[in-house]
Amino acid sequence: MDHIHYISSEILTLEALQEILSQHKTITLSEEAKLKIQKCRAYLDQKMSANEAPIYGINTGFGSLCNVKIDKDHLSKLQENLVKSHACGTGDLVPEAVIKIMLLLKIQSLSYGNSGVQLLTVERLVDFYNHDILPVIYTQGSLGASGDLAPLAHLSLPLLGEGEVYYDGFRQPVRKVLEKMGWQPIVLQSKEGLALLNGTQFMSAYGCYVLLKAMKYSYLADVIAAISLEGFDGRIEPFNELIHYVRPHKGQIETAQRMTELLEDSEIIAQPKQHVQDPYSFRCVPQVHGASKDAIDYVKKVFKTEINSVTDNPNIFVGEDLIVSGGNFHGQPLALALDFLAIALSELGNISERRTYQLISGLRNLPPFLVNNPGLNSGFMIPQYTAASIASQNKQLATPASVDSIVSSNGQEDHVSMGANAATKCFKVMENVERILAIELMNASQAIEFRRPLQSSAFIEMFLKSYREEVSIVEEDRILHYDIEKSIAFLNSFAIDLDE
Repeated sequence: MDHIHYISSEILTLEALQEILSQHKTITLSEEAKLKIQKCRAYLDQKMSANEAPIYGINTGFGSLCNVKIDKDHLSKLQENLVKSHACGTGDLVPEAVIKIMLLLKIQSLSYGNSGVQLLTVERLVDFYNHDILPVIYTQGSLGASGDLAPLAHLSLPLLGEGEVYYDGFRQPVRKVLEKMGWQPIVLQSKEGLALLNGTQFMSAYGCYVLLKAMKYSYLADVIAAISLEGFDGRIEPFNELIHYVRPHKGQIETAQRMTELLEDSEIIAQPKQHVQDPYSFRCVPQVHGASKDAIDYVKKVFKTEINSVTDNPNIFVGEDLIVSGGNFHGQPLALALDFLAIALSELGNISERRTYQLISGLRNLPPFLVNNPGLNSGFMIPQYTAASIASQNKQLATPASVDSIVSSNGQEDHVSMGANAATKCFKVMENVERILAIELMNASQAIEFRRPLQSSAFIEMFLKSYREEVSIVEEDRILHYDIEKSIAFLNSFAIDLDE
């Protein structure tokens, strides 16, 4: 039972999502969800049989073709055509981890009984999720306003026996997989194609994926900063709680407390200092890391609301006997949040690169470029170039997508969020931050060796011992690309409790 997650009206949190994914739980629809889906579908069928009036997307065309009435005999073909015609994605392939989240979030949104889909359709999506049959999806094609139309069309194609999927370790036509599983393609009923394509699950899945990493790397940024501070022979005073209680931003206080705890009982931090102050990249860790923490907390709230919402159109309200066309597919809340998250993550990378620069500068009795025999050896000179290049790219990627818009569908869709572009940019920023922090860890762990025989705190020494099992001390020049890749892998393998 612990390895099953029931799709229901219970709030889905980011922490619960992480547990579902990390523990490879199977999902199933709760009886409550099944009942809601069936009740809504029965209501829609009854409504269609008793009503000849045009209802957007159910017996009309789409977008600027909303005034074109469709004959009852063609309603299934209308929905099938919608999915096929909107499968216009291009560009890079969406990572399989993101596709898995897309499936889960689409199932969650359809489970509330406001979308009019068949139970069979949702159960097939559940089957895809549980058997790791992941539709091939492309990163480009969504304006983030009429829902993530192109990406979600590619997510939906396999329901019809069309398109490709990842299964059994390789990419293949879905028809082969359906035959192997003994499943027939779904025949879409009225409204179903629109319910599948309207929605924010592309933006939401990317956002959830990045947030789960951001929560982890926000913690690791503090740990690595503490190691850098030790390597730089920095001062403890900037983390005194009194400073932060007179400017009590939540993230700032949390960061200062963590830095104090990380450095507890360190011989290096306790030794007398010759310098009065540290550079801002060390001294202002609570203020900078803390601001990013607060931004991450805000974005978490936005996405928690979104992944527990109905985001297709029109919405069906059985109890009120209403079918209402609105705009819940518009991704503006997500676009703004994703842009904010990209900026916050970019700053974690930005200040990290500055600490790396300070460590290699030959200050505080450290050798230039953190290596013996500098000159003969270049040491850590060039990893800082790499970090600087990546940090600069992040600044470019942090330019907001949400301030942009472009008219589509003959002017019917005249304001769009560009949230999908914000999502893929933010994903790239997060990847870059991993690399920048990995490079800082390489430098910080090397710098701290020049403080021996003094010991850092028990936690930091334990952390460094684990790291040294993967990346050894640099005694003379070697190919550092491999060290960077091992450092990234080490950080990726590091697990933390997101509930802390």
